[in-house]
Amino acid sequence: MAEDVELRPASEADLAWIGHLARDESVAPTLSTTAADGLSEALAAGELWIAETAGNERVGAVRVTTVNRRSRIASVETLMVHPAARGRRLGVAILKAVARDAFARGVHRLEGEMYGFNEPALRTFDAAGFAREGVRRRAYDRHGAWQDGVRFGLLADD
Repeated sequence: MAEDVELRPASEADLAWIGHLARDESVAPTLSTTAADGLSEALAAGELWIAETAGNERVGAVRVTTVNRRSRIASVETLMVHPAARGRRLGVAILKAVARDAFARGVHRLEGEMYGFNEPALRTFDAAGFAREGVRRRAYDRHGAWQDGVRFGLLADD
């Protein structure tokens, strides 16, 4: 069973911690090549969230963007679990918290995409109840080869 986490808006004081996390050698290879560079802009846009346990332990961060305001679609971007907190199913807990908060704000559809080689992320989205919706074959030039992008979606009434 996943631990409970709460999301809070990231603050300027969190930015260095999130940046360090995004550049960690065990995290960076699974993120988009521009994820760490866009953190200040994401913070300014209100898209960055910190995941904390009940004891106020920072265990991860996530960026949630609006894809289509009229159709109420949001996207989970740059989901990161701190390496020291891995193995506690916190990625699942973070995704469930994102979904709960997004749907409470009126989002109709929540989606995400990750590299096909990112097995932990694929398992996490599956375990959080997202439906695997398709593969964008060889969509990304990453790690010296073309990588698939695997798409997931979750609807408010799922």
